[in-house]
Amino acid sequence: MKTKIRKLGLAVLGTALAVPAISYGAEQLLNDSEWTDNGLKALRAAQLHRLDKREKARNVILFVGDGMGISTITAARILDGQKKGQPGEENKLAYEHFPNLALVKTYSFNQQTPDSAPTMTAIITGVKTKDGILSVNENVVRKDHTTVKGNELTSLLELAEDSGLKTGIISTARITHATPGACYAHTPERDWESDKELSAEAKAADFPDIARQLIEFKRGDGIDVVFGGGREYFLPATQQDPEDTSATGRRTDGRDLTAEWTSKFAGSQFVWNQAQFDALDGDNGQHVLGLFERSHMEYEADRTKDTAGEPSIADMTKKAIEILSRNNDKGFFLMVEGGRIDHAHHAGNAARALEDAVALADAVKVANDLTDERDTTILVTADHSHVFTIGGYPARGNDILGKVVTLDSTGEIEDGFALADDDKPYTTLAYANGPGAVEGERPDLSAVDTTEVDYLQQALVPFGSETHAGEDVALFARGPSSQFVAGAQEQTISFYVMAHALGFDGQRRPFWAWSNWF
Repeated sequence: MKTKIRKLGLAVLGTALAVPAISYGAEQLLNDSEWTDNGLKALRAAQLHRLDKREKARNVILFVGDGMGISTITAARILDGQKKGQPGEENKLAYEHFPNLALVKTYSFNQQTPDSAPTMTAIITGVKTKDGILSVNENVVRKDHTTVKGNELTSLLELAEDSGLKTGIISTARITHATPGACYAHTPERDWESDKELSAEAKAADFPDIARQLIEFKRGDGIDVVFGGGREYFLPATQQDPEDTSATGRRTDGRDLTAEWTSKFAGSQFVWNQAQFDALDGDNGQHVLGLFERSHMEYEADRTKDTAGEPSIADMTKKAIEILSRNNDKGFFLMVEGGRIDHAHHAGNAARALEDAVALADAVKVANDLTDERDTTILVTADHSHVFTIGGYPARGNDILGKVVTLDSTGEIEDGFALADDDKPYTTLAYANGPGAVEGERPDLSAVDTTEVDYLQQALVPFGSETHAGEDVALFARGPSSQFVAGAQEQTISFYVMAHALGFDGQRRPFWAWSNWF
């Protein structure tokens, strides 16, 4: 009976969707395994979405996993599955169900392996630029404020504000960090997050730091929702922090930018803890600035230990969509960054990196559930990857954070751990460089709990901070215009897909001049 059902399903699929006839061997048609079912379901889903030619979106949501390379996605998928009681490898993260996927080349204008400033600039403006600078073109000289004027690049968020859409930015990093900063700021130095970091020349010329550019943002009616970290960059050095009372802000100009935010917009709010966040709703949450840490927000693995409490990235995504959707007949653009994936990788700490990657996938699921694929385009990508590896032939279902165990010739798990050529066990996950580098004889991991959250994976080349990597990253998409996400692309493709979905003109040429790309 199952064979007949499968044959009928193939016949219907071939007739309804004009799929070329395929001669399956008896072993495929008669096989009751999950692989046959999964393969046929995937084929049908792909054909259905290929026929979908919708091109106009009301809303666009962009998710950026900072440092979330393909090996990170794979390991996070396994970790997520294992936390659910599965072997893990067969699991799928929320965005892995999206129908469209491309590989994206991450090199910047001047480097094979980039930092987050030029990569996010490429994603949000459609132009590749040099390392260290935000939403300005390659003519700008790093740290030279005099080269900025006339070389600014228009971001998708700015286009959205110009078009009357509501806008929002979320990051688990400082909201003035490179990825969120590229959405609204134009600067020759990504580190100019407050006036304290400005060069003497830039300060004398009253060049605005990144936090100030957020508060002084002039496009449309201003950014509607901002959730993230970085509170000290908005507060003066003379003002006590509301949570960490032994600390103060870092601004030297005496300005309290959080107070300026609330005075700038009618009905606006500044919130900094979980209780205030929970009290927000779509009616009392117009123009909300939420800064939940002095610097970066907590890692997901540590979030529940925070003194004043802070929302998860999924909570912030849900709240932002609710606020942006309320009394809104034009639509919205929202950027959500899982910023601390990158930071944990730099620390050589796979456990925290993967927990944050899973948290980002949970936020994608929230957005997917709250929006309609017919009018909301969602993109999920990374700005760059890390030198993070998965290897060693571990048996299926082996703890992704654990030491490698292998199968014997009969398919049974061998006793004890697999040993390297130095007769010592090793982990599935490792780094090519970083603070976990081994100098001299490699330590014996037999009695070490490598699944503990603070464990640093072993690395090859010693660095105080593990580095980015230069290989392609993934771009997942669903919704209007997502069919254009395919193949191997420049990182700039994200901007053009989002702009096309929203019906915007090109920023340097009329839309009709580049619409033939699609």
